[in-house]
Amino acid sequence: MRMQLPIIRTSSDGHTGARSALTCRFRCGDACFHEVPNTSDNPYVGDVIAGALSRRSVMRAAAVVTAATAAGSALSVGAAPEAQAAPGAAAAAKRHGRDRSARGLRFTPVAPNTADAVTIPDGYRQNIVIRWGEPILRGAPAFDPDRQSAKAQAGQFGYNNDFLALLPVPGERHRQILVVNHEYTDEVLMFRGYDSDNPTREQAEIGWAAHGLSAVVVEGDRKTGRLTVVPRHPLNRRITATSEFKVTGPAAGSPLLRTSADPTGTKVLGTLNNCAGGVTPWGTTLHGEENFNQYFANATRPTDKRYGLGSGATDRKWERFDQRFDVAREPNEPHRFGYVVELDPSDPTSTPRKHTALGRFKHEGATVRLTDDGRPVVYSGDDERFDYFYKFVGSKRMKKGSSRAARAHNLSLLDEGTLYVAKLTGDSPAIEIDGSGKLPRDGEFDGSGRWIPIATATAKGAVSHVEGMTADEVFVFTRLAGDKVGATKMDRPEDVEPNPHSGKVYVALTNNTNRGVGSNAKADEANPRNANKHGQILELTERWNRADATSFAWTLFLVAGDPDDPATYFAGFPKDDVSPISCPDNVAFDDHGNLWISTDGNQLGSHDGLFGVATRGDRRGELKQFLTVPKGAETCGPVIQERRVLVAVQHPGELDGASAEQPLSAWPDGPGKINRPAVVAVWRADGDDIGV
Repeated sequence: MRMQLPIIRTSSDGHTGARSALTCRFRCGDACFHEVPNTSDNPYVGDVIAGALSRRSVMRAAAVVTAATAAGSALSVGAAPEAQAAPGAAAAAKRHGRDRSARGLRFTPVAPNTADAVTIPDGYRQNIVIRWGEPILRGAPAFDPDRQSAKAQAGQFGYNNDFLALLPVPGERHRQILVVNHEYTDEVLMFRGYDSDNPTREQAEIGWAAHGLSAVVVEGDRKTGRLTVVPRHPLNRRITATSEFKVTGPAAGSPLLRTSADPTGTKVLGTLNNCAGGVTPWGTTLHGEENFNQYFANATRPTDKRYGLGSGATDRKWERFDQRFDVAREPNEPHRFGYVVELDPSDPTSTPRKHTALGRFKHEGATVRLTDDGRPVVYSGDDERFDYFYKFVGSKRMKKGSSRAARAHNLSLLDEGTLYVAKLTGDSPAIEIDGSGKLPRDGEFDGSGRWIPIATATAKGAVSHVEGMTADEVFVFTRLAGDKVGATKMDRPEDVEPNPHSGKVYVALTNNTNRGVGSNAKADEANPRNANKHGQILELTERWNRADATSFAWTLFLVAGDPDDPATYFAGFPKDDVSPISCPDNVAFDDHGNLWISTDGNQLGSHDGLFGVATRGDRRGELKQFLTVPKGAETCGPVIQERRVLVAVQHPGELDGASAEQPLSAWPDGPGKINRPAVVAVWRADGDDIGV
């Protein structure tokens, strides 16, 4: 099979990128090809990364793509590709015994490539933990692509795995519970003979069942890092687009959340487009509802437009089979999505919650840090061009222990507190930020910032801090509150993750090619390049390193792209000794304090991957690629354990022209087989710790 590279697509607003039209259609409802929802005129902090690679970089990239294409062609013949090492890496590798890389990053970096495989470093092994459609509940059948049903899918692993979490199973050594987000469905890749103009009710209901969350117990091999599923375990669970959720917090019961099916405004069916998430200190998982707008048809109100809802039919046509997806018939139903969901994996009978106190927007995820006195602080980004990032500071302290009373108390922690939005200011003269990525005279892109309170929820009620908006309106139309208080417009703020070692907070800004285009705001110090297609990572230091501080300092830790491009920056680390990286998305930390970055939409001609970068010491900024994913796929998750790395390989084969009948990737089950998103575990062949 000939290697297919992603097709470059140009939008009406000038956006170009290597993401396929299929991805744009099913993942986010063509968000980049619609008018930008944020038309407010508050100052923008973010633009973006320009450009033109040097001639040497272009030639080098072309050589990498050519070589990897040839390798990929060979890989696509015969058995399904699985464990692959970087081509030619052994010759150039620094052996572990004398590798001077940061601890945790001592592995041979994977070269950029377009191989149709999960490519990992020399000396590492991998296995597929679980694929879409594998049964996890008692009575669920084995996956059969030609005999799918909604009932079967409700007991099987869902589609398009994204966020991953691993939690211990009390009393069961070597077992953990894997909790997974299922962000969206690619119907054209799921169903043979799919007619996008006339989907069937059964296909719609399978799609509902393939969304949501999976909780499944996995068992580790005592001699390797291999993980295998424990089917029919009592903790295994599926949450779908029709599961019941409890609405909690200040907007619960609001007239803005009431529908004909739920006149109380406290009970919602389902969760949609769950992207990233987090694990709480009290043992639950958080899941961000992101591009929920694409599921709702016939929206016309200004508030709908601010959230990206369309005025016509949806791609999936779910509104034909359930009126709640038709805004003309159920105008409040979209107000019930766009929240942070909390799941208690230890109790498969519990009702998951939607926390309105954390605001309604396109949550990429939600990660938690405790204040010095034990109150939760939750960070979250709104994944849209020119939108904001937020934090919630709780007012109730966490109770330690696993008693019923402690668990009940802790499940209420995210219902009371203050919601803030970020405003950033650079410390260099504007004339020194020329849009090229050239460092200002002080040698850093940095500045200060403050958290602007927009609403506070208490046990006695909620108070708005935004003139002209009620508390209910702030929590339901949070984007409008950010507009009104002059929050800093960012470039698709995605995962926001506090470093458990240093307390510093890292914000992944994926890209925004609209910066500096036409009348859009041009570069500033926080986003120092116009026409940003590669993204950057912001590092925040809260005042006195207190999670509940209302001010912070910030610096650009990483400005992504080809290291040969002068408009890139790796925390001052020598750029001839780092891997190229483009479009940072999800982030996580290892036990050494290194930041691990998964990418989405690589604009450098190679596949997306997973990277580790040192955040402190004399190796700060050293960035190395750990793996790449197959054709059409995105790297999600990740989970970094002492002796194991987990990634979610999302939407493999999601390329223009692909279908269930004609897959354009051979992963994971070989040529001609239907593509199945899957979770992959990677470990060292000698059983030692990762990267040491």
